[in-house]
Amino acid sequence: RPPRPAPPRCSSLPSPSPPSSSSLLSPKMGKVHGSLARAGKVRGQTPKVSKQEKSKKVVVGRAKKRLQYNRRFVNVAVGLGKKKGPNTQPLGKAG
Repeated sequence: RPPRPAPPRCSSLPSPSPPSSSSLLSPKMGKVHGSLARAGKVRGQTPKVSKQEKSKKVVVGRAKKRLQYNRRFVNVAVGLGKKKGPNTQPLGKAG
């Protein structure tokens, strides 16, 4: 395929001139909201709070299924009477 010829130039259109310094600060450019002197004001005002101790990690996925299986079927103590539910508390902690 032969290369395309360049489109003909129209002499009636003005030629583009390089941007001047006054056109660089045109109103088309966006404004910054607030001055940079106030940057970080809210974070600086808030009091420092130390991090809390993390609680025990929650078991998820395969490990959770393994824990459920062991709790329900492996470590079952066969006793007299009705089977207690999984959320029953020991006698001392009730109330």
